[in-house]
Order: sequence, then structure tokens, then C-alpha cells
Amino acid sequence: MATNDQYLESVKKQFLYYKMLAEKSFAQLQQEQLFVSMNENTNSIAVIVKHLSGNMLSRWTDFLTTDGEKEWRDRDSEFEDTYESKEELMAAWEKGWKCFFDAINALKPQQLSDIIYIRNEGHTVVEAINRQLAHYPYHVGQIVFYAKLLKEGEWESLSIPKNKSGNYNAGKFSREKSIRNFTDDELERLK
Repeated sequence: MATNDQYLESVKKQFLYYKMLAEKSFAQLQQEQLFVSMNENTNSIAVIVKHLSGNMLSRWTDFLTTDGEKEWRDRDSEFEDTYESKEELMAAWEKGWKCFFDAINALKPQQLSDIIYIRNEGHTVVEAINRQLAHYPYHVGQIVFYAKLLKEGEWESLSIPKNKSGNYNAGKFSREKSIRNFTDDELERLK
């Protein structure tokens, strides 16, 4: 059974992994591609970033002491495409993630069973983290998929490239068994 310290370390690595997947996707696109929306029912990558940043700022500002849905948050406006440059988009992206990681890094293992509120609904800290561990990768998956559709030219794989599973597995099985987080190698590879 994982300790609270191990849980916190594991989720930090997983969130960092998904952050890096999105960033590797951004890097493969031209600036204008970040603002493409396929139709009125889809969000551009820029809008998805705006929503993620807004969510992170709301949820993780004063995480343990105030409701995660802040009065100052205007969630509906997060779905309006207002960024004018990749730099503006990236600044919002980093601001949201900094707020998130500052809150997670400040947590003590004994606080994981504390109760916090999101829209007046009580969650343990673990439940709140897990809620976002489902939410953020959901949107990162959208970003990666959208980026692959928009990419002009060859896509640089973010995971095991097609037809390379055998090589990947051979490398994994050539090592001695060890207890590691699945992201340890992936984070190094994505750097």
C-alpha cells in the first residue's frame, strides 16, 4: 500500500508528464494553428488552454481554505477565444500550472484526508487531486489529438511510435525489475 508521501510524489510526476505532453504538442504547431477551431462546437487549443488555466487558478488558489470555484472566476469566458499570441497563451498556461504546483508542493501528507470544497461539495484532498488528475489529462488528450490533426508534416510521436512497441518493450525488459513510476523514463525522454 502506498504511503501518503508516495501518493503525492506519484501525482506530481503524473501531472508534470501531462503538462509536458501538451507542451510537446504546442511546439510542433505554428502559432496560427493554436487558434483553429474546426467548427462552432469545438474549442481551439488556445481555448482549451484558457479553460485549464482558469480552472487551475480557481481550484488551487488558497486550496485548503476557500471553495475551489472562486467568486472571481468567469468560467463561461474561458471558452471565448481572446488570446492574441502564442506568448500570451503560454503565459496563461504557465500561470495556471505554477498555481497548481505551488499548492501541491505545499501539501503535507497528513493533509490528504482534510476536507476542501468545490462548489460547496466536500472532497478529501485526495479526491480533489484525483478529480483534477482526470480533468487535466482529459483536456491534454484533446490538445494532443487536435495538434495531430492540425500538424502539417510528420508528427513527432509523444509516446511509443507506431510499429516500435517491440523495441520499446525489449528495452524495458532488458532491465532488472524495479519499483518506479511509469513517468520516470517518459519525463526524461520528453525533455
